[in-house]
Amino acid sequence: MARGTSAPSSTPTTAAVPGTLLAPWIAEYLEHLRHEKRYSPHTLTAAAADLARFTDHCERAGLREPQQIDSHLVRSFISTQHRAGLQPASLHRYLSSLRSFFDRQLRLGRLPANPALTVRAPKLRRKLPGVIAAEDLVSALDRPAGDELAQRDQAIVELFYSSGLRLAELLSLDAEDVAGGVREVRVTGKGNKQRVVMIGAAARSALDAWLRLRPEYADAGEPALFVARTGRRLSRSAVAVRLKAWAQRSELAVPLHPHRLRHSFATHLLENSGDLRAVQELLGHANLSTTQIYTQLDWKRLASVYDQAHPRARRRKTDAGGG
Repeated sequence: MARGTSAPSSTPTTAAVPGTLLAPWIAEYLEHLRHEKRYSPHTLTAAAADLARFTDHCERAGLREPQQIDSHLVRSFISTQHRAGLQPASLHRYLSSLRSFFDRQLRLGRLPANPALTVRAPKLRRKLPGVIAAEDLVSALDRPAGDELAQRDQAIVELFYSSGLRLAELLSLDAEDVAGGVREVRVTGKGNKQRVVMIGAAARSALDAWLRLRPEYADAGEPALFVARTGRRLSRSAVAVRLKAWAQRSELAVPLHPHRLRHSFATHLLENSGDLRAVQELLGHANLSTTQIYTQLDWKRLASVYDQAHPRARRRKTDAGGG
């Protein structure tokens, strides 16, 4: 079973929060997220930062007691951030953080109601994911890998595309998780939920090539599947750098990042199978509505095919003038 990288010895503390208005509540809440919800260190850091910004707003507004926080204050916070130039996606994230935080305080009897519950952020326009054309990605992957660390990078790209992994999921893999020629692996995703993902033939071959080279680079006792020159587990930033270098070397004409490979995995799978439920399971989406964004991508492709192929889809030139 895949294991995550070791968590920090402590969660983000109230040292991140300017002032003391909400400090005890925030400290308890972060401990709750860490030990009971088992959220990742990355998620804990983001929650602490969101609450720190809200605390700063409260103190600027002159609040002296947490019980003075109401929906008007939360709404003014969101409006202030909006005027400062934050995008709707960020405002929705702030509201989500505040609703979860205040829901915890409500359950503990510290507040009579959740002041963020009725506040709304500007309408969020969901962007369609950036997807790489299947033929372009296959052509790039078919190029020779090059030196030994380039073979590692090749295995990373193949595994992302083959399995639809998130970045954190790929980084958490250990060498023993994929040893022995296995064609599937269990990973732990968001919310500490586990799922099984597939390893295709090309990804399996790339992994085998890297596993033969890995002992030359990994420190003694280092379990990570993908290691850096230092011999330790690759970091998030290192993967971003390696993907950019791989794309340039492979003459891929689009920016490459883990989420784009995940989107490409889902879109290409849906285009060829039409099985939305299966794609949902492989992506680890809790709700089918999250996966349904890929049906928009598929429909856009189908509409293009229809416009080009159907004899009655386009107006004839003689129709253009009307009359």
